[in-house]
Amino acid sequence: MIKGLAITPPVLGRISIGRVIEKNGKRLPEKDDQFTITSQIQSKEGWVKHPLDEQLRASTPNQKLRSIPVRMIFNDPDLNLRAEYTLFDRQTGRPVCVGNGETCQRLTNQGVEQHPCPSPDLCPLAQGGNCKPYGRLHVNLDDSDEFGTFIFRTTGFNSIRTLAARLSYYHAASGGLLSCLPLQLILRGKSTTQSYRQPVYYVDLTLREGISLNEAIMQAKQMDEQSKQAGFYQEALDFTARKGFGNGRMDVDMEEGLDVVEEFYQPVEGQQIEETQPEFNIQQGLKGSVTALN
Repeated sequence: MIKGLAITPPVLGRISIGRVIEKNGKRLPEKDDQFTITSQIQSKEGWVKHPLDEQLRASTPNQKLRSIPVRMIFNDPDLNLRAEYTLFDRQTGRPVCVGNGETCQRLTNQGVEQHPCPSPDLCPLAQGGNCKPYGRLHVNLDDSDEFGTFIFRTTGFNSIRTLAARLSYYHAASGGLLSCLPLQLILRGKSTTQSYRQPVYYVDLTLREGISLNEAIMQAKQMDEQSKQAGFYQEALDFTARKGFGNGRMDVDMEEGLDVVEEFYQPVEGQQIEETQPEFNIQQGLKGSVTALN
């Protein structure tokens, strides 16, 4: 295996709660109040919708896709949801610094170095909102490809915090059978003072509609038993995935970084975000950053 290359779950498409539109010659993110499931193919109009989008949307009220039935492919919550503080170079899409609030991997002229991570509020490199929490949730939507995933990416604290809590709670309550539970992604909204009382949408993970926790756990135990009888080894799958993630210093590649920069870092009309802050030079920030750990 190539060292330094993170081996991540195969991605068949994306799940988003917004889209990128072209306006006055610029590609800008636009918020939405529903899910969109897209393929990995992009046209002039944007990302091409996956056939599952139309299939799921057909049975929803007003054609609004606000819940998606999913399964996790791993039992370990941390393998399904990857989340770190991440600083991207907006020109290249390359991740410059990735941290967990304690330590970080930082790209410098001398290579990748380990530094303390004080979190964005206290880090001089994160001035002007340059560093954000960045989460990637991998879910399975179709039994025809058990290891194929659709990825939901977010830089929102609400979605990351909620998904992390739900995954850990369901993992504990089911006795570690997270991959066997019948789950669904749902869209929730709330208003805050920071949003000027306008609704802010985030993603939650619940049991599928009409299924109680006890029923879900019973189904999970039955599925787990059937899988073991067939020779399926979930523990080995989790071990292999953990090893694959650990093979690279950073999970995010440059191509994915460019998509993230386009989707989450561009200004939205009527909002004041990073571009209203004084321009911050990443290289200057690197020179003045904290001392490397021994």
